[in-house]
Amino acid sequence: MNSLIFIQLLLAHILTDFIVQPDKWVKKKKAKGLRSGYFWLHIGLAGLLTYVILMQWNNWVIPLFIIITHGLIDLWKIRKEQLSTISNKVEDSTDSNVPGPKYFFVDQLLHILMIILAWLYLTDNFRHLFGKIADLLSDTRILTTLTAFLIVIWPAGKAIGKITEHLRKEFSTSESLSNAGTYIGILERILVLIFVLIGQYSAIGFLIAAKSLLRVSREGDENGRKKTEYVLIGTLLSFSVAIIIGLLAKIIIY
Repeated sequence: MNSLIFIQLLLAHILTDFIVQPDKWVKKKKAKGLRSGYFWLHIGLAGLLTYVILMQWNNWVIPLFIIITHGLIDLWKIRKEQLSTISNKVEDSTDSNVPGPKYFFVDQLLHILMIILAWLYLTDNFRHLFGKIADLLSDTRILTTLTAFLIVIWPAGKAIGKITEHLRKEFSTSESLSNAGTYIGILERILVLIFVLIGQYSAIGFLIAAKSLLRVSREGDENGRKKTEYVLIGTLLSFSVAIIIGLLAKIIIY
């Protein structure tokens, strides 16, 4: 029953933000904010869908809570995107005045947090919340796994960046997408760590094969060999760190 309520709340949010809401509404909301009728229609729909899907006909507190919090979060996102667009125009950015994905992800995380709070209220689990958190923080397997993922995402990336910094200076990387190497490295280390933790070592081979499809060297490119060697060094470092961290985590866990 507890999990059903959470799924109901999550389903209402998915329908509101991704299924029912067309791009026209998003553009109008971003352009006019509170002055847009689509803004009020959207948050009203969030509350209505929550009310209908929950089917708790005497409970109006949670739909009202969703309407208010959804509106505040969306308004925050709209303001941030507007300021980001203005800033990009002033700086004549080459990003086509696109704010980027960070506000989208923060917006969705805040919505999920509100859903969790509503779920805790409906299931009367607030009183058990701190006890559950204490249990999680005392669980060696959970803490070790979390720490391993944090290491491969941030410290490992910083360390590899420092190690390969002198190599990057030997050729121009202007043809690459901004921060593409960083994102690729993070994703590959996360995947390798997952494969190690679940014991699927053969899947790492497929990942290496997929990475090898990347053609860095082109005919007539005088820096082609250097680029290929740079990518190979970075890849081997990235994979090695993730495998070592994964094996250490498994030793601690098991």
